[in-house]
Amino acid sequence: MSEFKNTATLLRFFILICYLTVGTYIIARQRGESVEMIFREFGDKAHPTIILLHGGGLSWWAFADIIPLLKEKYHVVTPIIDGHGDDGKTTFISIEESAQKLLQYIDTNFKGNVHALCGLSLGGQIIIDVLSRRVDIAKYAVIESAMVIPPGSLTRLLAKSSGMFYGLIRYKWFAKLQAKALYINENLFNQYFDDSKKMSKESLVNISLSNVGYTVPDGLKYSKTNVMIIIGGKEMKIMDKSARKLISILPQAQLCKNPGMKHGELSLARSKEYIALINRFIE
Repeated sequence: MSEFKNTATLLRFFILICYLTVGTYIIARQRGESVEMIFREFGDKAHPTIILLHGGGLSWWAFADIIPLLKEKYHVVTPIIDGHGDDGKTTFISIEESAQKLLQYIDTNFKGNVHALCGLSLGGQIIIDVLSRRVDIAKYAVIESAMVIPPGSLTRLLAKSSGMFYGLIRYKWFAKLQAKALYINENLFNQYFDDSKKMSKESLVNISLSNVGYTVPDGLKYSKTNVMIIIGGKEMKIMDKSARKLISILPQAQLCKNPGMKHGELSLARSKEYIALINRFIE
C-alpha cells in the first residue's frame, strides 16, 4: 500500500537519478577497450589527491562551490561519469565498468592510491565498487546518499520505464523543475540544461537500471579505507536502510545523518558545511 502511495515520489526520484548527481583546469582522458572517461584536475599535483565523483545527471560543475575550498590544500580531480555532460557521446554501461575505469586512472596517474574518494548517489555507488576491488585504494572515502538495497517491485518497474521520459529533457520547464530539486544554482542552469540534452536514451536507461539493481560486492568487507557515510534525514527510507547496511559491513565507518536534509543536499546546496565535515574527517 505504501509503495503505491509513494508512486509520484518514486517516479520523480528515478527521473532525477537519470539526470542526477573554477579556476584553470586540465582535461585528461583514460581510454579503455570500449569507452573513455574524462577527468578534470584542479590545484597542485604535489598536494594529496581527492577525487570527487558527481551524481547521475550532473557533472564536474556540481562541485563548483567545493573545488575552490579544497584546491589550496589538495589536488582535486573531478571525473565525468560516462554518458554525462562533455562525455555524453560515451554510453554509460554500468557502475562496475565505471569503477574499473576509475581504478585504471588511479593506477596510471597515482600509482594505485589517492588520499580520498568522495561520491554522491551514483558516484557513491561507484566509489563503493572501487573500495570493494582494492583494499588500499584510498586512505579516506566519503559516500553520500548511495543506495545499496534493491527497492520494491514498483520502483524497479519505474526504472525500467525511464526511457519513456527521455523526451522531457528537451524542455526547459522540465529542466527547471529538476534543477530546483537538485539544488543547482541559477548561474549553472544553462550548463545543466545543455548537459542534460547530451545524454543518450541508452545511457539514461542504463543509469537507472544500474542504480536500482546495485548491491554491495563481497569485497567491501576487506577494505582498509576509513569511510564516512552521509545521508539526509528527509531521504527515502531505503537510503537509511542502505546506510545501515554499509555500516554493518564496515563497522568502523562513521555514519553522518543530517536531520532535515534531502537527497544530496549537503554537498550540492551546503558546500561550506560539507567541506567542514570532510576536512575534519580527512585531515
